[in-house]
Amino acid sequence: MTPAEHTKAAADLLSAERTGKQIGLLTLRHPNMGMDDAYEVQNAIYRAKLAEGRKVVGWKIGLTSKAMQYALNINIPDSGILFDDMVFDSGATVPAGRFIQPRIEAEIAFVTKSSLGGDTVTREDVIAATDYVSPAIEILDTRILRVDPTTGKTRTVFDTISDNAANAGVVLGTARHKIDAIDLRWIGALTFRNGEIEETGLGAGVLNDPIESVVWLARRMATYGQSIEPGQIILSGSFIRPVECPSGAEIHADFGTFGSVDICFA
Repeated sequence: MTPAEHTKAAADLLSAERTGKQIGLLTLRHPNMGMDDAYEVQNAIYRAKLAEGRKVVGWKIGLTSKAMQYALNINIPDSGILFDDMVFDSGATVPAGRFIQPRIEAEIAFVTKSSLGGDTVTREDVIAATDYVSPAIEILDTRILRVDPTTGKTRTVFDTISDNAANAGVVLGTARHKIDAIDLRWIGALTFRNGEIEETGLGAGVLNDPIESVVWLARRMATYGQSIEPGQIILSGSFIRPVECPSGAEIHADFGTFGSVDICFA
């Protein structure tokens, strides 16, 4: 893809976000599209949002579970950007029409107290840079079709990365924990929709340890000359399958002694 094509794809995705009308698969439009192209489209969205006055408040990591990697025929996670207008309080209601096809995932969030960057970042560096960890919900949305109606082709990881890794929102629980006070591998979540259990999972589903997910992010960002800044939120990756959230959905994610998170969809 050319720089002009990256910019056009980003503009189309931003238009879809504003209008609620999805666009077709970018991988059909650009059959030779690759990973670098996908991140260039995402970066074009980043630049456009900054120009609109948005601020970056953190990062999300996706495709951290083996099941999702196998499903998309990829062996590495992906990442996206959290902007200030994506943050919701636990217990809030998402206004009707805010998202196109919202879904949620349960995750462990890291909030930093110091910068974190470089291609040699270690677990110890992540622990030292983390202010606290909290239960969280990521809200996903798709500004791009999941399946092309004509060919039946499904979106690929390149489509998803271009679409800011399908990120749309973040909901932090109020509980805060010291990162070294608990084994995050054993943090579990029971995720309910309208009072019925939908998904369960353990933190170990995220690269065997959510800390390793943040290590991966910091090292990947280093290849683009980026770093994680103090006070930013890092969504370390889901350990449940996405839960669909049509109008009227009430979500409760119970992390046991780690805390809980709630979000409703009008």
